[in-house]
Amino acid sequence: MKLLIRKARLVTHLLHGMWTVARRFPHASAAERSELNRTWSLKMLRLAGLRLVVHNDAARVDRGVLVVANHISWIDIYVINAWRPTPFVSKAEIRRWPVVGWLAQQLDTVFIQREKRSDAKRIMHELSGRLSAGELMCVFPEGTTSDGLALLPFHSNMFQAAVSASCPVQPVCLMYEDAQGRQSTAPAYIGDLSLGDSLNALLRGGPLTAHVYVGEAIAPGSDRRVLAGQAEEAVMGALEKMRGATQSAQLVPALPAGHG
Repeated sequence: MKLLIRKARLVTHLLHGMWTVARRFPHASAAERSELNRTWSLKMLRLAGLRLVVHNDAARVDRGVLVVANHISWIDIYVINAWRPTPFVSKAEIRRWPVVGWLAQQLDTVFIQREKRSDAKRIMHELSGRLSAGELMCVFPEGTTSDGLALLPFHSNMFQAAVSASCPVQPVCLMYEDAQGRQSTAPAYIGDLSLGDSLNALLRGGPLTAHVYVGEAIAPGSDRRVLAGQAEEAVMGALEKMRGATQSAQLVPALPAGHG
């Protein structure tokens, strides 16, 4: 019964998000929309049983930067928006998700059809233009989700947008911690899990702490592969640093990668 009540509160909050975007966004400034998004996302985390801890926020770049992060769960997007609202590049399937897909579209998400190689080129050009105009964008260069205990190799394609726009890349590391101070895989949306199963695991695994480590911005250089390698190394270093503060001997065993 308690789980059903929590789910009902999350659904109500999602619907309130739709109302906010439909009724308040059209009359709000960019700064006001960003604050509405951040406040809504913080409450989303709270209802899901998460608290947010941000590390090294002084390194944050707020204009014309490509944010790259490791990817564990659908909740990652709300964690990043609770830190600093940022439009995302996301798989096209999410646009068809009830409520969540509509909200993502209204919040300037760029949807990519991964099965079409030509679509990656289109997205890269769009990202480059938006970065050059001083906008923020966030991508998950692993290309899919993992359990968060290790990183998958970073794909370099989207890094070309930063190179083309001569804009820095900001590596960001996400890690989830349980109430006993251990790294948790409860939020992971991987393998054969459905979205509903993933939500159940998240709610049952709480309370959790969502850690965001903001890495130092990396100059774009001229080679996207070198840039991707530098970003991957920075995110891995941040993960090891945060993990060192947990009881790492009690880590949950790794699970296979799955959803993106």
